[in-house]
Amino acid sequence: MTMKAINVTELKAHLSKYLRLASRGARITVKDRDEPIAELGPVRAETLSWRDRLAGEGRLRAGTQDWGALRISTLGRRIDIQASLGAVREDPSEVRGRERGTPDPVR
Repeated sequence: MTMKAINVTELKAHLSKYLRLASRGARITVKDRDEPIAELGPVRAETLSWRDRLAGEGRLRAGTQDWGALRISTLGRRIDIQASLGAVREDPSEVRGRERGTPDPVR
């Protein structure tokens, strides 16, 4: 895909030429006093989701997880969530320690 930048007066003088280029796949940035104000390009066949659009632009790498097959299992022991949150608020390094592989203290 080619990219071209033109000013407004050039577009007005040769509109049909730039529309033809856009219909063939070129993307044309229209500038007014060196400030981009519009972009011409080919019509997309369908509207893409934000994920597909960002992936197409190379700004998002799509994951491979099959979320439909995800099963959540139980821990097999009760955890006092309020106590855990209180401990993290008191000592944030406790969470960082677990991330490094420090064993979870038995309560």
